[in-house]
Amino acid sequence: MDISNSILTWNVSSPALFCSAVWFIASDSFCLHLLWIFNSEFMAEESNEKFWQFVETVTELAVYKQTESDYSYYNLILKKAGQFLDNIHINLLKFAFSIRAYSPTIQMSQQVAAEEPPPDGCAAFVVVHTKRTCKTSELKKLLSKAASRPRPYLFERDHKFPTSSENLPVVILYAEIGTRAFAEFHRVLSKKSKNGKILYVLRHYIKKPSSRKMYLSGYGVELAIKDTEYKALDDIQIKATTDATVENETGADEVQGFLLGN
Repeated sequence: MDISNSILTWNVSSPALFCSAVWFIASDSFCLHLLWIFNSEFMAEESNEKFWQFVETVTELAVYKQTESDYSYYNLILKKAGQFLDNIHINLLKFAFSIRAYSPTIQMSQQVAAEEPPPDGCAAFVVVHTKRTCKTSELKKLLSKAASRPRPYLFERDHKFPTSSENLPVVILYAEIGTRAFAEFHRVLSKKSKNGKILYVLRHYIKKPSSRKMYLSGYGVELAIKDTEYKALDDIQIKATTDATVENETGADEVQGFLLGN
């Protein structure tokens, strides 16, 4: 079977099935909301510019209403992704969801956030050179003395807001895109970054992750070892047997192609 054909024709007709394929969680609405993060990681592989363009469209969306159906919300997610991707990439995106391609990346960000650790009761928070807060009103105070504190370590896969210089105070936002808390912080941080005041870095953070285990796609490897038995033979006996065979063949008479022994 040609895997490229299977990828291009991948289709998921049911949002519930789509969610179960992406993440094992208790709430379907939470699952659909989580797809924004998966979408953003797919965009990031295309380019950093597409990632932030997609993030901007998410902040412009109205907050998800519980009265809306899962199917309509699912279509909204695909529609927003379709602004930046063609049909082939949309199908590749669905395939990436089904094999949970970005779950390890999200889990890594979640683990990094847990080591900060997050302030109590915060759906989103920022870290400014070792100082944390979940209030946008405290940013100015934390930035005023940021240069006197150690600069944070940034990972290769961190999402950095486009800026002309990175020699600036670093503000790391831990948030779940598509939420009110994220939108509030993003508006403030993106504005400061555009004005050349900070280096804005986004890391995914989910306040209440599922406690259920998640299954990742993979493969097994079997090592089969052939059992070979080696036997030791006496070279003298082998030579004697060979000589006797040669003598017998030499003394044989040939009759119409057949060797007849004495």
